[in-house]
Amino acid sequence: MDGSPALLLLLALGLCEYGHRAGNDLHWEGNSTTQPQVGQRLELECHTAKEDSGVFWVRRDRGGTLHFIVFITALGRTTFRGNERTSTRFEATRDRNFYWLVVKSFTAQDEGTYFCLMNSNQVLYFSPGQPAFLPVTTTRAPTTQGGTTEEEPSTTTPDPDTSKKEEPDFFCDILIWVPLAGTCLLLLLALAVTVVLGQR
Repeated sequence: MDGSPALLLLLALGLCEYGHRAGNDLHWEGNSTTQPQVGQRLELECHTAKEDSGVFWVRRDRGGTLHFIVFITALGRTTFRGNERTSTRFEATRDRNFYWLVVKSFTAQDEGTYFCLMNSNQVLYFSPGQPAFLPVTTTRAPTTQGGTTEEEPSTTTPDPDTSKKEEPDFFCDILIWVPLAGTCLLLLLALAVTVVLGQR
C-alpha cells in the first residue's frame, strides 16, 4: 500500500504529459494557406491518423470567436449548427479517415481559421489551423502626373508564415487544458484518498 500514492502521482503526471503532446494525429492535405475569392467554392480536407468517433469542424474569426460548423459521425452523418441535418452554406462528407468541409460560396463572413477536432479515447486532438481569408485590397498614396492625381490600386495577400504563427492559444486552453486539469484533479483526489486510507 505504501507504493500506491507514488504510482498514482506518476500516472497523473503521465496523463497530463500525454494530453499535452496529443496534437499531431489530425493534419491537412494540400496547401497550408487558402485564399478564396468571393463566391468561390472552398474545399477543406482533414485526415485522421487513428480510429475516431467523428470529427468536428469549427472556425475562428478575426476577433478570436469560435464558431461551430458541423459534426460528422464515423458513419458519415452530419449535424450542422442549430441541430440541422443540412446547411445552405456548407457541405460535409467523410470517406474512411478523410473528412471534407465545403463552403459552397465563400463570403467575408466565412473568413477565419478552420480546425477539425477529434475525440479519441477521452483525448481531444485538433488539427493545425487552416487560414482562409479574402485577398486584402489596399490603395497607394495619390501620385501626381502632369497636374492630374490618380490612385493605383494594389492587391496584397496575408503572409503565409504570419498566418501559421497565429496558433489558437486560448483554443488550446479551453479544449485541451480544461479537461486535462479536471482529469489531473480527479487523480490527485484519488491520491489523497489513497494516502488517507494507507495511514489507517
